[in-house]
Amino acid sequence: MKQLLACLSALALLALGTAAATAAPVGSPAWSVHPLILFEGPGKAYDVTGEIEGQVRIYVDRCSKRWCHVHAGRAAGWTSLYNIAFGKVIRHPWQLAPIPYNWGGPGTVCLYEGHNFTGASFCAKAGTSVRDFLLLDTDNRYSSVRIEGNVSVDLCRDREFHSYCERVNDSRTSLHGFLDNNVSSMRVY
Repeated sequence: MKQLLACLSALALLALGTAAATAAPVGSPAWSVHPLILFEGPGKAYDVTGEIEGQVRIYVDRCSKRWCHVHAGRAAGWTSLYNIAFGKVIRHPWQLAPIPYNWGGPGTVCLYEGHNFTGASFCAKAGTSVRDFLLLDTDNRYSSVRIEGNVSVDLCRDREFHSYCERVNDSRTSLHGFLDNNVSSMRVY
């Protein structure tokens, strides 16, 4: 009797494990940028095995050079790497990710000698570049930055945009420790 119960328990666990394994998708998640033509092997010399619609979730099993083995539902086969997008959104491989910084103006960047936008200031518009604040007799003086409009600024510790640089997209009442009273060059975007 114990052997029968053990055998039935093992079969039940095996059935549950198989169901759980088939329910979870296998492979790296990706997107089909365009309708995918599926081939038996990595290249157009192989026979066509099927098709997957464009702009749907697919799973990549493996890749070889410029070809990847993918599947979606019951459709599976090899397709061109250039028709696959990896990531959270559908984006063609040659399309760049959006830049998370403001740029192009209109707008103004103002550097202030004191924290909380106090003291003497230096203001500039998009396209302005100061390679060395020492030439303006304002090197290593700025402690806060106010940004208004669609602009951002690179602030650097040394002249000619060397050493530590930071891209600032929003106003800051106090600059980062490496830049506080240490700004020697800047470029406004």
